Amino acid sequence: MKKLFIALVLTAASLVSVFAGGSKDQSSGGGTAPSSAQPPAAYTVTVAGSTSVSPLMELLIAEYAKVRPNVKFNMSATGSGDGIKAVPAETAEIGMSSRELSPAEIGTGIDEHLIAIDGIAVIVNGSNPVSNLSIDQIRDIYTGVVSDWSQVGGRAGKIAVVSREPGSGTRGAFEEIIKFQDKLVMGAIEFDGTGAVKAEISRNADAVGYISLGSVDSSVKTLSVGGVVATTANVVNNSYKIARPFLLLTKKGRALNSETTAFLDWILTEAGQAIVKTSWISVK
Repeated sequence: MKKLFIALVLTAASLVSVFAGGSKDQSSGGGTAPSSAQPPAAYTVTVAGSTSVSPLMELLIAEYAKVRPNVKFNMSATGSGDGIKAVPAETAEIGMSSRELSPAEIGTGIDEHLIAIDGIAVIVNGSNPVSNLSIDQIRDIYTGVVSDWSQVGGRAGKIAVVSREPGSGTRGAFEEIIKFQDKLVMGAIEFDGTGAVKAEISRNADAVGYISLGSVDSSVKTLSVGGVVATTANVVNNSYKIARPFLLLTKKGRALNSETTAFLDWILTEAGQAIVKTSWISVK
């Protein structure tokens, strides 16, 4: 009985050794061992602000997803003013602005990151025969000094002045460059968002408006300003004068998530700026 017990113990030990050895050989040999590496944790970056910057941001986000698919974005495009307020309030990690910030706004605790430069195009309906306006003529139209297209070389017809809503970065930059702050003609039509401005211009033969140069399409006609065509090349060489910065904003002193910081850094790389160059002006 004692010999039988010893034999059973030795047999069991041999089987354990065989299975242990087989398992070791499988993991260190030609077979594929399960990976212990964990995929990077998902993270959502909150973004808010300019409707003019948002088309560029959408392109940047789509390209960045190829590099960091675990990073998601929750973007709300409601105007530069909202982005400027959201950053110090910490309701968004990144704000978007399509105009320079005032000293008072910067003083609320904001860091600025210049990612692109954009021209602002003056647009009319495709049927409008006018092709060029001076800065002074644009100012006169938007302040009501000029109210009929015949006064600027067009056919007779009351000018329908179209503007962006108060707080819009595009409006703020346009008013500052054209120099008619707080003097917008009474009766001007104000729209929220670039798309609404384009839609109104495309249906109204007597309308004039302004949008980001990067958002121009075949639904509207772009005017030359002072004899200079609104193109990226002319913004770069400074001959086209209606231009503004595209800024991303973060809260000064706030410890951003590492994924947010990595995204901001990536935008200024060659890959990020290649996206900017598709329709806007690179800062690198």
